[in-house]
Parts: sequence; C-alpha cells; structure tokens
Amino acid sequence: MALPEPYVGRAAAPTGCRTKLGPVTALAVVLAAATLPALGAETPWSRIQHASLGEPAAIGGPSNGCIDGAEALPSTGLGFVSIRRHRNRYYGHPETIRLVRDLGRAMHERNGRYIMIGDLAQPRGGRMSSSHVSHQNGLDVDIWLALADSPAEAVRTTPEHRDPPSMLTPKKLNLNERFGPDQLFLIQSAAQSPAVDRILVNPGIKRALCRQENDAKWLRKLRPWWGHDAHMHIRLKCPPGSRHCKQQSPVPMGSGCGSELAWWFSLEARTPSSSSSSKPRARPQPPAQCQVLLRAS
Repeated sequence: MALPEPYVGRAAAPTGCRTKLGPVTALAVVLAAATLPALGAETPWSRIQHASLGEPAAIGGPSNGCIDGAEALPSTGLGFVSIRRHRNRYYGHPETIRLVRDLGRAMHERNGRYIMIGDLAQPRGGRMSSSHVSHQNGLDVDIWLALADSPAEAVRTTPEHRDPPSMLTPKKLNLNERFGPDQLFLIQSAAQSPAVDRILVNPGIKRALCRQENDAKWLRKLRPWWGHDAHMHIRLKCPPGSRHCKQQSPVPMGSGCGSELAWWFSLEARTPSSSSSSKPRARPQPPAQCQVLLRAS
C-alpha cells in the first residue's frame, strides 16, 4: 500500500531537514499527523461520484485544493491505459489529460506499447481517503515506469495490492535491468513539456540520470523524494484560466545534480532523528471556492 505523499515543493532536502530533521523523519511526522485522512477513511470528497459542470479550473494547491469542471481520462487510448479505475481517481484538468494523451501517443509512435496511468484526482479533487495528501487540484498524475503490451495485460498485472516493479536495485542506489531507453524517453518527454512544473522521482533515479545525461537542462524538473522508484509523479503548472490556483515555489535554477542531490544519500538523510516532534499539524482550511464546490455536490 502506498504511503500518503507530503506536499513537496522544495528543491531537494527542505531547509529544516539539513540540520536535525532528515526527510525520513519529516515523512514520519506527516504520517503521524492525526489531522490527515486515515488510510481507508472516507472523506466528503471521496464520496462524490461525478465532476462538476463548471468551466475547467484548478483551485488551491496540490495538497489543499479541488477542481471545477474536471475531465475524465478514458480507460484507454492511443499508447496509454488507466489502471485501478475502481478508485474513481481518473479526473484532472484538461491540461493534465492532454499531457497523458501526448505521452501515450509518443510512446505508441516509438514502440507500440502502453504507458500505465495511476491516480490523477477525484471527480472534484479534494482530499482522498488513502495513498495521497496531494493530487487534490487536478494537476497531479502518477505514471508507472514499466510499460505494458496491451491494456488487458496492464489491468491484469496491476491489481490493487500489486504495484509494477521498481526500477532500482534493492538498496535504491542504482538503476536495475528494468530501466532502459523507453523509461528514459518517457521521463525526458514529460520533463520537456512546457506544461510540467516538476516530476518527483526517487533520488536513485535522479542521480543515475544526472550521471547518464551530463546535467541536461531537463533534469532540473526532476525532484528527488522517497519512494517513486517504480513511478513518476508529474505535477503541472497552474494553467491559464485557473485564477484561484496556488502555484508552488519555482524549481531552483540548475540541473539539481550537485550537492543538494548528494545530500539525499548522506547518513543524515537516511537516519531519522529521535528528537523530532510528531505533534499533529492543523489541517489548513480549504479554499472558499472548494467549500462552495463541495456544498454544491
């Protein structure tokens, strides 16, 4: 089962994590917060079965937001297949849906295979009952790095509790034999899209690509975070017309392949601090526009 993902808008390690609080501990704090939705606990947003009829607009941020006028991703299309449809998390802003279609088409033209699409957002976004804290405003999408030969194969091999395989060796330090030119093509294609703001990948994947691609400019959008060794988490920029969308802080300049990436492999990064506080954090109030959208449901 996937862990809830924190709101990530930092360069590599959050500033506070470079002193006494490593990201492992930071993640533990997030997981311990009683104000977050419990795994499997239904939220008002997860009970909504249909998208609203308004003009498409992302509202708020990825970890405290919603979406008006969301578009549903089809179960399959040219070069892509949406898995685990029973979750009802296949909605997004039209720009998100367009990106999925573009990446699927690119893969189809390359080798005729299918990319597997995981969670986007719920019909009106908002907090999910499990797996994510983000994915709330229709601008996030998870794409598995393993490919499928057919939609039927993708659905058959990815039941709820069986994720596609990792792309890293057991210690998460190097790429394994499953990562090849097709995976590189998929990540690079996503990173080079002007609509994409950032892509979360495991630090091991980021480091391997930094070495392989010689600090290419597109690597800047790859942001290291724990997990994400079998899929990439793509986040789009606030699209035109979404005036209530909250954009994350800009990704720092440069490839991100230097000291900030090296930190993720340090003892500090991999050792939780016993002195860290696990005091629950208050959940922020949803944007007013989201409250209106929820009441209208």
